[in-house]
Formats: sequence, structure tokens, C-alpha cells
Amino acid sequence: MTSYQDYTVGAPIADTRAPDGPIEERWDRRRFEAKLVNPANRRGRTVIVVGTGLAGGAAGATLAEQGYHVVQFCFQDSPRRAHSIAAQGGINAAKNYRNDGDSIRRLFYDTVKGGDFRARESNVHRLAQVSVEIIDQCVAQGVPFAREYGGLLDTRSFGGVQVSRTFYARGQTGQQLLLGAYQALSRQIAAGNVELHARTEMLDLVVVDGRARGIVARDLVTGRLETHLADAVVLATGGYGNVFYLSTNAKNSNATAIWRAHRRGAYFANPCFTQIHPTCIPRSGDHQSKLTLMSESLRNDGRIWVPRAAGDTRPPNEVPEAERDYYLERMYPAFGNLVPRDIASRAAKAACDEGRGVGPGGQGVYLDFADAIARLGRDTVEARYGNLFEMYQRITAEDPYRVPMRIYPAIHYTMGGLWVDYDLQTTIPGLFAIGEANFSDHGANRLGASALMQGLADGYFVLPPTLNDYLARTKAEPLAPDHPEVEAARAEAADRLAALLAVDGDRTPDSFHRELGELLWDDCGMARSATGLRKALERIPELRAEFWRRLKVPGTGEELNQSLEKANRLVDYFELAELMCLDALHRAESCGGHFRIESQTPDGEAARRDEEFGYSAAWEFNPDGPPVLHREELVFDYVHPTQRSYA
Repeated sequence: MTSYQDYTVGAPIADTRAPDGPIEERWDRRRFEAKLVNPANRRGRTVIVVGTGLAGGAAGATLAEQGYHVVQFCFQDSPRRAHSIAAQGGINAAKNYRNDGDSIRRLFYDTVKGGDFRARESNVHRLAQVSVEIIDQCVAQGVPFAREYGGLLDTRSFGGVQVSRTFYARGQTGQQLLLGAYQALSRQIAAGNVELHARTEMLDLVVVDGRARGIVARDLVTGRLETHLADAVVLATGGYGNVFYLSTNAKNSNATAIWRAHRRGAYFANPCFTQIHPTCIPRSGDHQSKLTLMSESLRNDGRIWVPRAAGDTRPPNEVPEAERDYYLERMYPAFGNLVPRDIASRAAKAACDEGRGVGPGGQGVYLDFADAIARLGRDTVEARYGNLFEMYQRITAEDPYRVPMRIYPAIHYTMGGLWVDYDLQTTIPGLFAIGEANFSDHGANRLGASALMQGLADGYFVLPPTLNDYLARTKAEPLAPDHPEVEAARAEAADRLAALLAVDGDRTPDSFHRELGELLWDDCGMARSATGLRKALERIPELRAEFWRRLKVPGTGEELNQSLEKANRLVDYFELAELMCLDALHRAESCGGHFRIESQTPDGEAARRDEEFGYSAAWEFNPDGPPVLHREELVFDYVHPTQRSYA
């Protein structure tokens, strides 16, 4: 198997689809220049959409509404159970309803700065521009956004900004937005325009004559392998945070779809850019299989603190005010508790490393609502965050109305993903990646409430015209199910499953996954060093070799077999983990969520090295040797890179 101890450098890569000219006009210009498919001709074209979260559901519904035949897949029993449902706090949009100085330009600026100047200006400005359309779309669908007394939509603040631009539905924003997309998708399913395959998982991509033409999928109930063919394939399968084992992601969220596409020729960009969310319930023991996110919206009214003295184990209500350190308010007075996620996470880790952490093992900090309850009243706080408080109490058996919540950073979102151009097309013609499956909009750190914004922007507004353009320029050519490339892809997937079943060792997939995840967390988590990354790159191949000697998968491949599902995903996680560590090792700078301890300012902040690393790293899979690095240089004409300051 390929070892990721080294890499080679290939030719630079460029986004040739992005228009030039004034940034405010680029998206309108691209839409106008895109070729169209006659409505009567759309019925003869088929598009596969993998995933039914916000990006996939929005894309499937919109493409079917346009007249295409959509074949859609999800491994859940219903599209309603996509992981987008777990997003709590809100969705950003530059509506400026508060008249507090917001604008498309400011959302664009905040997002580029929040990503530590590692995102494309053209993509980010388009995202900000489209954001205002998303809210109108969702309101028309009946999404119950919170409203002020006068009936106007309410907004609140999130980290990294100084305006209130986040629209929300209590602490259930993701769920309500997903239901809006789901009802639009359901309408098209009922109309016969969408063919839905639930409880079905993509195992490989079918590439014929250099173009994406379909997928290999497994029915998770019967174990049957099938090939599905189309004129184009859209991956909306989310991120790869579960490579760490413990994360805020749903347990079944995985990286197989995008990694298999990577192995077929799609470049993978910035895999080391993973986000640590500062507001999660701390780990309580080795029995846990996932972590629970507490919405960033809580930082609007909750104050974060630790005891001033190390080793102070008194209950929080017994610690006098003078002996508390509200460290974010002290260190970053301009933004206080609403600094970006990467900065809040590192500050929490630093406090705990100093011995001032709270809770079991000292791995936690307090998120305190006492002042907010005194100022606003319990009823108001409950109206804003009641379901989140209830969730916290059920998990911890502690009442956050009476004692502060305990929080600690955890793996959350992944900014890396498949490399795509301005049209959201990968390096494989006909393969598009949307939402968290691509790398395009967030740079090295995602601002809170921007994931829902990108997913819906891609699905409802960006993909439909750019996919139209691809199909208009591509001749519809029938593809036989027994084509050699189709059969080869199916056979490869079947052989991989058979090999996993044949090992018959003595260790479960979960045991290997936990060990890999702990290794990544220690050496490629909140803080990374060359020494730790090299150690991980030596250990991962050893662990993978042990996996192929000792794996135990009970049962067969011709039935519901969750152990087989986990093992198959873990095969991809081993390779992905190596690429993540290699990417983190080669990027000898700190930026956003990627913090190299060798590259920091005297006061401990991330220190970028723009002249050397002002690019996106697009990795090409090389089956015969080390991966190939292609650099996409980033150009900043409107937001010039500076040292980020939130003080």
C-alpha cells in the first residue's frame, strides 16, 4: 500500500471558471454566460445526487423542479435524518435587518478574515451575495424563524463578527431548514422526478472516458451491490470529522464517497483544515462513541470562565467573582466571548493546560448564564435556548439554570474536501461536490452559522446553473450497465468487502477506529508539531497493517451488517488520516484551525507565512507512489491579508 511519508510537487492548479472583473459582478456574469438546457431536453438527462442533507436535498429538489431526472441516495432510513438536522444555532445572511452596519461586503470580509485568508475571494463573495436569497427561499417554504415582537425576523450574533446577522429557529435551525428542503424534495419524489434510494451507501465512483458517469452502491439491508448510471454525479456527503472517532458528527457520517472519488482522480484540497468547536460537552470516559455539540449561539449570553488559581476544585457557585478569570473577555475585549472558533478553542485548551480546567480530569471550562438570567429573566433565556439547556441536563444530570455548563473543544466541521472550481466541479469532469464535501468557501476556519449558509447556497442557487452549463456542453451518450469500466468498479467494491470479511481476526472495527482517532487527536488535533506529525505518519501504516491481520467482521455481506459498514469506511480513514498528517506537516505555518506550535506569535496566536503558504493545497492520488501536491495560489484584491486581531 502507498506510504504517505513523502510527496512530490506537480504543476500548479488554477480555477479557470472564475470570472474576472469587479467582484460584485462576477456571479451574475457567470450565470449569464452559462449555457442552458432546453426544458424539453432536461427530461432526457439523469443526475445522481448522493446525500440528502441541506446541500443534497436542496440540489435534488431544485434540479428535479427544473425537469431533470434525479436519482438520489442516502444511507439513513429517511432524508429527514441527514446530519444537517444537528445544526443548532442559525444561518448567516447579510440582510441587515438590525441596521447595525451589515452588508454583503461585510459578510464577505468577515468570512475571508475568519478563514485566516486561506479562501478564494470570488467564492466567498458569491456566498455572501447569495445569502440574502436563502432567507427568502426558506421563509417561502415555511421555515419558522424566530421573530421579534413586531413580526420581523429576529437575528443574533455568532463568533468572529460584530453584527447580528444570524437567523435562527430556537436551537433547532438545522432541523427546520432540513424539513424545508425535505418537503421540496418530497414533492418531487411524489411527482416522479426524484428516484430516492434510502438505506443505500455509495462505495465507489464510476468513471468512463475520464468523466463521472455513475456510482457503485450497496443496499444496507440486503447487502446487494448495484451500479447506477447518469450524465453527472453530485456528491453532497458532508465532511470527514469522524476520522477522529470522537466528534460532534453523527456516527454514520463518513468520508468514503469523497475518498473513493479522490482515488478515481478528484483532487483533495486542504485535508488538514479541520475545525475544533469550542462549545461541546466534555468527554466523560472511554465508553463514549461521539461528542455532543452545544450551539455557539450560547456564547451570545453565556460568559466563559475558569478559576484564576490552578487546582481550584471548588463548585462554581462557591468561586467568588474576584477569583474568576473571564479569559476571552480579558484577552479579546472587542469580541469577548464571540471570538472565532479556532481562537476560543485554543484559549480553552491553554487554560486547561495551565491546570485551571474544571470537571473530571480538568478538561473543561465554564459557560455561565447567571448574569444573563439576572439581566433578562429565566423565561427569556429559556425562550432562546430552552431545548439546548434541556439537552445538556439530560446528558450531564446538571441544571444549567442553576450551575454553569461545562464545555470543551471537540472536532466538528472540516474545511478541507474535494477541490472544486468556481462551478463546484471537481477535477473529474461531470463530478460536482457541494456543501461540506468540497473545500471552497471557508479557508482555514469556518465562522459559526456559515455551514447551513453554504449548503443551501450550493444546492439551491449555485449548482443548478453551473450543472446546466456542463450538461449543455456535454453530449448525452447512453452507457451500458455491462460496460467494462462499470463492471470493473463494481467488482473492485465487491472484492474489498470480501477481503474485509475474510480476515477473521480478533479486533473490532471500532477498536481500530478509536485508536486511529486518538492518534489523530493527539498529533493532528488542536496543536500540531513536526515531531508529532512524523510520529503519526510512522504509526498509521503500522496500525493499518494490523487492521488487515486482526480485523473481525462477523456475519456476511449479504445482510444488514454494520460491522462491515464500519470496516469498509475505516479502510478509507487510514489513507485519509495519512494525507491529513502529511498536509499538516508540509504546511509549516499556523492558520485558522491548523495550529503548528513552531509557528506562533510571541503572545501565542497563530502566525501565518503568506509568502510561502498563501495557497490551497490540492492533492492528487498516486496509486504507484507518494501523493502529488498541486498548489492553487490565492489572490487577494479586496481583503488584504493581515494578522488577525479580535482585541
